[in-house]
Amino acid sequence: MENSKLINEDGKISHKEQFAIDVLTGLCSSPKQLPSKYFYDDIGSDIFQKITNHDDYYLTRTEFEILSKFKNDIPDYVEEDEIDIIELGAGDGHKSQLILQGFLNKGKRVNYYPIDISSEAMDQLKKTITPHENLMINGIVAEYLMGLRFLRKKSKNKQIVLFLGSNIGNFDRVQNQAFLRQLWNSLNTDDLVLIGFDLKKSVPILTTAYNDSAGLTRDFNLNLLHRINTELGGNFDLNKFDHFGCYNPVLGAMQSYLISNEPQKVYIGEIQRSFLFDASEPIHLEHSFKYLRSDISYLCEQTGFSLENNFADDNEYFIDSLWKVAKGV
Repeated sequence: MENSKLINEDGKISHKEQFAIDVLTGLCSSPKQLPSKYFYDDIGSDIFQKITNHDDYYLTRTEFEILSKFKNDIPDYVEEDEIDIIELGAGDGHKSQLILQGFLNKGKRVNYYPIDISSEAMDQLKKTITPHENLMINGIVAEYLMGLRFLRKKSKNKQIVLFLGSNIGNFDRVQNQAFLRQLWNSLNTDDLVLIGFDLKKSVPILTTAYNDSAGLTRDFNLNLLHRINTELGGNFDLNKFDHFGCYNPVLGAMQSYLISNEPQKVYIGEIQRSFLFDASEPIHLEHSFKYLRSDISYLCEQTGFSLENNFADDNEYFIDSLWKVAKGV
């Protein structure tokens, strides 16, 4: 890919060490849990792309429809001729391509910085993003906020941060505010963010999306155990765990679990410890929180942004919400 390069921004603690710490903490919790951020190794990212293309999973195609419809409207909120577009969690780049094309259609010079922990996601971008003389692409392999801190030191351009695909839903109602305040703190006044929100809807539609008929979500969740086996020397038997996804109407969230289907003991070499599981004992993996329009407005106000516009589909399944950073007010 022309005009592109890959930047690897390493942290002070190794990825493997942090992975082991998080697994130890999670499996010592009650109930047991594992952080969903570790879903997305190269294998997990590949499975997730298959999920997003499955008929049962409405989120990706709905957001794609929104961005296809409004791609030429979003650049109207940017007066500058040059802009940095920073994407948190680049995925395969198909939705990114729509937004980039909208800015390029308006004659903008675009510096595109996808930030993703998966190097495979960056490789996929090379196949998806169409080269353009006004487009520079610099991939950053890092966690989101680490990548943003790196960019804050590197560039003084107007920035728009893309946080698409309902990734905000992986945070609970406290975590989302903490994350967005950190995001706010990483940006300058009048910078923009475009955030994808999955809206509350019929429970059968939600549960079908997270329990797809092809078993891809099951494979996606079990891959986390496979990753522990591969990277941390675990001996999880994947055949002894089942996937379970359900909607919690009190929390307003889909919840994903792996359920131990018999009593068992699992040893993880890098942690040098065994973990006992009872029959039917769950490991909590993920919340996927859903939103009302009023929730979006409240979250925007509470975290220091002003709401510029909500771009929605006709069915009101999904919203891409455009916010502006407000500082000094």
